[in-house]
Amino acid sequence: MYKFSYYTEQDKEKVIDFIRENAFALITGTGEDYPVATQIPLTIKIKEDKILLEGHLMKKTDHHLAFEKNNKVLVLFTGPHCFVDANWYTDPHMGSTWNYMTVHAKGKITFMDEEGTRNAVKAVSDKYAGTTSESAFDNLPKEYIDHMVKAIVGFSIEIEELDNVFKLSQNRDEASQRNIIEELRKTGDANAVAIALEMEKRL
Repeated sequence: MYKFSYYTEQDKEKVIDFIRENAFALITGTGEDYPVATQIPLTIKIKEDKILLEGHLMKKTDHHLAFEKNNKVLVLFTGPHCFVDANWYTDPHMGSTWNYMTVHAKGKITFMDEEGTRNAVKAVSDKYAGTTSESAFDNLPKEYIDHMVKAIVGFSIEIEELDNVFKLSQNRDEASQRNIIEELRKTGDANAVAIALEMEKRL
């Protein structure tokens, strides 16, 4: 991880909020020949100061088999990112760069029984689909759910180490930062505008 103290968010609550807002995460682990990875929507729970990530995945995939053998995983949460032109600095005679926000969570994955799997699926479904539509989890036919849970397995990851990089031009002078914010907004790009907003919050 590209680590400098001035790019690190010290407020743990802000880091947790970032995880919640960017919960379609990349889970990586150690496979037989190559690392394995899968992107999965997660729900985040706080229990007695412990951060738990929960979700479900398809059984017998390369990542499921790998996680069964080695339960240590790295979860990557990525947010907005954009190019920053050195011409926007008060001194442009240096390299351009890329601003971005990311959180890395290390922990151990444990798999759930059938009841836990149902609850994990329901939690994700309720979060994104809601609880009142015809496709809400509680409105699905029992036969469909019974068939589905045979092919998937729920999991929980207890975070043991949490790290982040919120690279937002903190190493530049205020005049440069304000100009970067202005230029990013001019692009109209959603990622660039989001980074500009995050930079402005820190001025």
